[in-house]
This record gives sequence, structure tokens and C-alpha cells, in this order.
Amino acid sequence: MAAEVANRFESVPQVREGLKSVNYLADEGIAGVAYLADRLGKPVLVEGPAGTGKTQLAKSIAEMTGARLIRLQCYEGLDESKALYEWNYKKQLLRIQADKNSDSWSEVHDDIFSDEFLLTRPLLEAISADDPVVLLIDEVDRVEVETEALLLEILSDYQVSIPELGTIEAKQIPMVFLTSNNTRELSEALKRRCLYLHVDYPSMDREKEIVLTKVPDITEHLADQVARIVRSIRMLDLKKAPSVSETLDWARTLLLLNIDTIDEATAKETLHILLKYQTDIAKAVKELDVEE
Repeated sequence: MAAEVANRFESVPQVREGLKSVNYLADEGIAGVAYLADRLGKPVLVEGPAGTGKTQLAKSIAEMTGARLIRLQCYEGLDESKALYEWNYKKQLLRIQADKNSDSWSEVHDDIFSDEFLLTRPLLEAISADDPVVLLIDEVDRVEVETEALLLEILSDYQVSIPELGTIEAKQIPMVFLTSNNTRELSEALKRRCLYLHVDYPSMDREKEIVLTKVPDITEHLADQVARIVRSIRMLDLKKAPSVSETLDWARTLLLLNIDTIDEATAKETLHILLKYQTDIAKAVKELDVEE
């Protein structure tokens, strides 16, 4: 029996309001792609600079729907045993030793290659789940082409073939989000399988709204200053532009220091919260112009 699409969302505005209820401020583009992914049962490939809320989108979708979040953190060298499944060899060996007097190898074989000895990894766990699941495949651009092919196979059919057990089919299609920081080009086959979403740094007004939402007790004036200064810093030629999470860290830092208005000295003294390379800090110090 083929897996069914859950249809968790009724409309794009519902998605946007639902995300807002868990403090994720989505625009129409983000909400629209999430709605279509749910309705079509397709994965979403979310690309964009690091720190723009790609991972948080999947977490927030899980939170707003009450689904369980299953995360596969990708890295160079990730293989099938860490992404999909592996057998508990130590436990199998103990069982073989316990059954060494058995006359039938087939009975021992069937025993040790059963669910009891299967160690599920994120992909198989998401496929075999009975409860609603959001599967987050984070930083997919870090894996090798071979592992990307494995992901493509599973996301095409939402099933896993285990030679010793047979085929495990998904009872329901999970919502799947793949994030990429564009460190390498992904295959055309994977891109065709997914809906595409580019998440860039927010506009100044949206970043101010994010700061007001995420940083309790901050004044509108201070949030406005934070958003303006961060926007001006991102326009510089930097090794690493400040992420949204670093904007929030800076806003929280200013509150802890009891800063009501950012002057030039305060901005320069706290730039290390926003920027993580000395060359970037030097450029920002040189160009910084604080509007009071």
C-alpha cells in the first residue's frame, strides 16, 4: 500500500500564521512552498547563506504541527550505516553464541536478522514512523555524491529495501527539508525531486520584527538600530556576514549591558558578537556609521 500525503495545511495564510505562533516570521514565499510541499508530498530543498533560518524552518514546522523532528546532520564521510541502518553485530554475536547448539542455521539466521537486532538511523526511522514526522536533512551539500544518490533513492519512493528483511514502505509521507549552504553543486536529479526555496538574509524591516519577536523587553528604537547597523555591515565585503542568530545575540548582549541607544563606541566594542574574523571587524570599524 502506497504512503499517503498527510495534508496538514489548509492554506498558505494558515501556514504563515502557524509559523508566527511559534515565533518564525515567514514571508509568502516560505509559507507557500511549505504548503505545497505538504499537499504534494515533496521534499523541500532550502538553500541560502548560513544562519538565515533554514534549519529553524524545519524545526518550526515540526513545532507548529506537533510532529516529531528527526534530524540527519550531514558531514563528509556520512555513509549508509549512519544515515539509514546497521545491524547490532555485538548483540547478534551474543545470540549466535547462545544458539551454538542449534541444529538449524536458517533458524539462527532468521533470528539474528530480525527487528530486534536492527539499529535504525534517521532515514529509516522517518520512513518507518507511525506518528507524524518532519525529517530534516541538514547541510546536504556536505555529503559525497554516493550518499546523495542514497538520499535520492529513498526520497523518490519513500521506502527502504533491507536484504534480510525485505522492503519497508512509509505508512505516511513525512515532510522533508534538505538544507544547503551551497558549498558544492547538488545533482540535477536531487533538485528535480524537490521543491526549491531560497532563504536569504531578511530585509531590514523583517529583521527588526524578528528581533522584537525573539528578544523580550527590547525597545523598538533599539531593535531598529540593531537592524540598520547589521544591514550596513552586511553590505561590506566580508569573509562571513552576520547571521540572523548573531543579530539576536548582539541584541541580547546590548540588553545585558543596559544599552538603550547604540553609539559608535558601543557598536565597535561589541562587534565581536556579530563578526568572527578580525579582518571583518577591522573593515566594520573603519566603515561603521551609527545613526542615532
